[in-house]
Amino acid sequence: MAGRNHPYSRTLNSRPSNIVDTHRLIHSHRQPQANPAAVIEAQQREIQILLRDNQRLAANHVVLNQELAAADQELRHLSSTAAKVKADCDARVREVYESSLKTEAELRSLDAMSVELVQVKSDIENMTVETKELTAKLREINEALASSAPQLEGFPGIEEELQTMRQEIKRGRAAIEYEKKMHASNLEQSEVLDKNVVSMAREIEKLRAELADAEKRAKAAASAAAVPAPPGTGYPPVFPMAEAAYGGNYYAEHYSLQQVQAHGASYYGHGGVPHVPATPYDLQQSNVLR
Repeated sequence: MAGRNHPYSRTLNSRPSNIVDTHRLIHSHRQPQANPAAVIEAQQREIQILLRDNQRLAANHVVLNQELAAADQELRHLSSTAAKVKADCDARVREVYESSLKTEAELRSLDAMSVELVQVKSDIENMTVETKELTAKLREINEALASSAPQLEGFPGIEEELQTMRQEIKRGRAAIEYEKKMHASNLEQSEVLDKNVVSMAREIEKLRAELADAEKRAKAAASAAAVPAPPGTGYPPVFPMAEAAYGGNYYAEHYSLQQVQAHGASYYGHGGVPHVPATPYDLQQSNVLR
């Protein structure tokens, strides 16, 4: 390519006229009327011309050898660069794939937690119903105590039973307060889990975008490395096409995340929280005299 405008081509174009002059000199030498001194002088001029052409050819040969060596070195450099780019792309794709596997495992754990959250919500609803029933019973007991207080003043030992009932009433009130606090704590934990689900969904979309970008870069690097060598150098193409190295997208989309509303409410309901142990207060152990 660099030798198209080289002086060697101009020398080759100018040689046929010199050859014709040489043939004319030879034919003129064969004629008996030609001057030998003129023939010798013409031959010397032709020898000088041939010598200069030979020197030009030698210089062109050296230049072509240097250009060939430079092209060979550049080809080797491009081959090593393409190999490095391919290795970097492979490492990046492997890293993104491992990140996607980790995120997928975390999503599976979140699915298991969602089932537990539904169960906790059901338990909270049942405990709310029981709390209302206990409140109604406590109200009835207080009314019964208020109505039977004048009658119980004359009986011995009633004071101890009243004290026991008061303690159980206090215990029931403490249990109600504990249930209220646990309900508020469960609501807070449910909101935190909803925010975590939203952030995990965004992280998954980001990882998918990075994976697609890494695959595009890998295909571009492989396509650049698949450019054939310059003609006449004797080197075949080094790398295959990008489709042979990367056969499409290895990662199918396994999950379809639901859209989360802007106010942060969970799609499992307002009661989705981790399962909590039962209240330490045994509300069934009290013996209430009706």
